[in-house]
Amino acid sequence: MKLATRSFCYFLYLFLQASFAAEEIPIITIKNHLFFPSEVEIKAHRKVKLMIINKDETAEQFESFDLNREKVIFPHQKSIIYIGPLKPGIYHFHGEFHPHSAQGVVIVKNIERKP
Repeated sequence: MKLATRSFCYFLYLFLQASFAAEEIPIITIKNHLFFPSEVEIKAHRKVKLMIINKDETAEQFESFDLNREKVIFPHQKSIIYIGPLKPGIYHFHGEFHPHSAQGVVIVKNIERKP
C-alpha cells in the first residue's frame, strides 16, 4: 500500500510541476520611465506571476489600486509580483514616481475552450 501511495504522490508531483512549467511569466520592463509592454494580457481566474525589470537609473514604484499591489523596484533590479485570480476586465497600473509617463494595464480574458 505504501508503494502505491508513493507512486501516486510522485505522479501527482510530476503532473503539477509540468502544469506550472507550461505557464509563461509576463515580463514588464521599466525604461525611460515607461512600462514595456504597457499592455499585458493574462488568463482569467488564475494566479499569475509578473516579473518587473527596472532598467532605469532611478527607482520606480509599481502601483495599482485595481490590483491592490505596490512595490518599489530599485535601479537595475527585478522583482516578482503575484496577481490574481482575477475576473475578466482591465486593471490599471502606474509608476508612483512618474505617474504621468509610466502607465499600463493588465487585460484579463476568459480562457477559450476548444470543443
